[in-house]
Amino acid sequence: MNSIKSFSDLINHLNERESRKRIVVVWAADDHTTQACARALDCGFADFIFVGCKQYVESQLHGHADGAHVKFVDAESPVDAAVKAVAMVRNDEADALMKGLINTDDLLHAVLNKQTGILPSGKVLTHITIADIPQYDRLLLFSDPAVIPYPTQEQRIEQIKYMATICSALGITQPKISLIHCTEKTNTKIFPFTADYAAIKEMAGEGKFGNVIVDGPLDLKTSCDLESMKGKNINSPIAGKADALIFPDIEAGNVFYKTITLFCGAQTAGLLQGTKAPVVLSSRADTPESKFYSLAIASI
Repeated sequence: MNSIKSFSDLINHLNERESRKRIVVVWAADDHTTQACARALDCGFADFIFVGCKQYVESQLHGHADGAHVKFVDAESPVDAAVKAVAMVRNDEADALMKGLINTDDLLHAVLNKQTGILPSGKVLTHITIADIPQYDRLLLFSDPAVIPYPTQEQRIEQIKYMATICSALGITQPKISLIHCTEKTNTKIFPFTADYAAIKEMAGEGKFGNVIVDGPLDLKTSCDLESMKGKNINSPIAGKADALIFPDIEAGNVFYKTITLFCGAQTAGLLQGTKAPVVLSSRADTPESKFYSLAIASI
């Protein structure tokens, strides 16, 4: 498998694979969600189970709703839909879950329920974004812009494991993961988390994450631009070609996410990781394209 370097590459790969994943959608009462699903149906990489809002979804999907690749399950409310959709994932009746027009807290309540949810004991829930940025020559993964406010060392280690798994699915044989800070210098007094980066790099060197390169602290520019790295006389195996970025906290990750989408024309996809199956947890402000590419990432 060749490395997937753009969302166009991703869609081409899924078309060539000719297999479909079962996506269960919670309360798809908005046109952005139904547009993304219709496009995935056209591309042929997903089947859909819509929980709730049957009449609305049928009106939005037009001819798509009549085929063998769309099913419906009744639900009385968004909360009821979330419970039923999560149960389908838990019972291996669906391969991924997608958020529709439901409050994120209500969906997460069902996902995280200790008795009936889909977060296995001991697993870390985090959000990973995949970005296709016009100025960058590869897809760029980063975490966490949405779930973990201030990752602990243990959570950061799990984020790297999830990154390595997604990179492998994208055909990246030796992903380069950069531990982000505002400088390449460790500062244990003001930024104590930078001291923990050394242990993570040691784990990577021992092969604890597989065939993965991890380095840091590095700033964003040197992580993604070789000339900037050379200009600062930094010698790093990342070599200005990071495939993934681990941000120190949710504020940095969220600001980066909104900056690249608003000012850089980036297309993005996002998934919850740690759950039994991928969860497409898109915002109401996300475009149909973003939701479509999130479905594609979940399917790969």
